[in-house]
Parts: sequence; C-alpha cells; structure tokens
Amino acid sequence: MPLPANVRPSDKIVLIDGHCRLCNAGMRFLLRQDRARQLKVFSVQSAEGQAILDWFGLPSRHTDALLYVDDRLGVEGADAVLRLLGELPAPWSWLRTLWLVPRPLRDWCYESLMSNRYQWFGREARRPAIYP
Repeated sequence: MPLPANVRPSDKIVLIDGHCRLCNAGMRFLLRQDRARQLKVFSVQSAEGQAILDWFGLPSRHTDALLYVDDRLGVEGADAVLRLLGELPAPWSWLRTLWLVPRPLRDWCYESLMSNRYQWFGREARRPAIYP
C-alpha cells in the first residue's frame, strides 16, 4: 500500500492511538507548540494511519506504541517521545536530556504508562481524533 496522497516520505509523521485520551491530549499540546507546523499527526485507526503502518510493514492493530517518522526512519515508544520533545521549542526541548536515563528504565516507564493508559486516563468515546 502506498503512502496517503497528503504524506511525503520526508514528512515528520506522528501516529497515535486515537482512542487514547492521554495520547490525544499529548498531541494537542504538541501541535500547539509546533509553531513551524512541521508535524503531521494521524490516528492509527484512520485510513492514513493504516497506510503508514502498512508502508512500514507494521501490523494494522499496532496501537500500543507511539510511532514517530522522520525522514523515513520510524521510532517507537519512549524513543519517539524523546525525539518529539526535541522538536519543541525551549524549555520543552530540554526534556530531551532524558536520553541520559538508561533505556531499560525509560522503556519500562513508557510501557507501564501505555498498558494502563485507558484505566488511568480513560478512552475516547467518539471517533478517533483527526489532526491537520
């Protein structure tokens, strides 16, 4: 499956679980901070999200991880969060120094949050959000 018509391989793309309240709140924050309007955000449940997953050879039910694509390189999970933080203006970009935290600890924190996200923050009752 090719990429959606409005997406180029060189775009900075973010895929989120559109049913996750935490994920949607995080993306609204990220888009407010993205003054250069360089990020394109899609729900994995959308047709565009499914096409991007297919393009990367990921399963269509891949909703447990955030996926950030920059210049054809896909990064998931805690690493994706840190890369996205690096795209933000200061002082938010300073949080990227969390790379110094050992990977197993970063991954454990991220995975714990993702496996409890619906229980702690709830689930969107309406259709997954669509971002510009």
